[in-house]
Amino acid sequence: MRGRAASLAWLALSVGCASVPTPLAPGARGSMGGPSYGVLLSPVALPKDAPGVRLLRPTNGRNFGTKGLVDTLLFAAAATRTREGGSPLVVGDMSGPRGGKLRGHASHRAGRDVDLLFFYTTPSGVPLESPGFVKVGPDGLAEVPGPARFARLDVPRTWALAKALLTSPHADVEWLFVAEWVEAMLLTHARAAGEPDHLLYRAANLMHQPKDSAAHDDHFHLRIACSDDELMVGCVHGGPDWPWRPVVALRDDAVPLDD
Repeated sequence: MRGRAASLAWLALSVGCASVPTPLAPGARGSMGGPSYGVLLSPVALPKDAPGVRLLRPTNGRNFGTKGLVDTLLFAAAATRTREGGSPLVVGDMSGPRGGKLRGHASHRAGRDVDLLFFYTTPSGVPLESPGFVKVGPDGLAEVPGPARFARLDVPRTWALAKALLTSPHADVEWLFVAEWVEAMLLTHARAAGEPDHLLYRAANLMHQPKDSAAHDDHFHLRIACSDDELMVGCVHGGPDWPWRPVVALRDDAVPLDD
């Protein structure tokens, strides 16, 4: 049954309108296809005025995703909100309102990808507004515009962001692309903070430095997995069959594209 539904969905992709359900796959909702060749049905917009969220480019129309992705971002924003100043969760590109090809990205086509900026402080520990996409070195410092010259990765708050994404009740994470030295800083902090072994294991597996693009030392690239309903109508995931997730029949064995 699953194979038949997937075949109909792929036929719908090739002959139907990608923005609405088609008679060939009337149950199609959410993400269809893979991250680098899919489309987005029944898109949900991340609100531009959501509490604790700032869209990096609020007018470019790239703030759409599946309901699971949007709810996960709102969950993470709530988990990382602080009364001590500093930046809200800054959200870069998601997908367009119908998914499909997005200039500047090889993926982001099926409503399951989003770029999320890290949190920063001054070198002395004072929270900062986000300086944008700035590269973090192995020492945790990033060169920023202006007289201050340097910012420090806010490791505790950036770990809180990763933890919220990994434990979201709204979607399963397929990958959290990030530079390996940033991953190392976050896991070292998480171990010292006494995080449970099962969460450390999941984080160590899902945080991944891509081999086919930039190292991702200036942001997280989150990719969520297909929901069960999406799998039935043609969503194709590209991650391993992680032990904490049900085994699924539909998968993409290609190397995951991250941008």
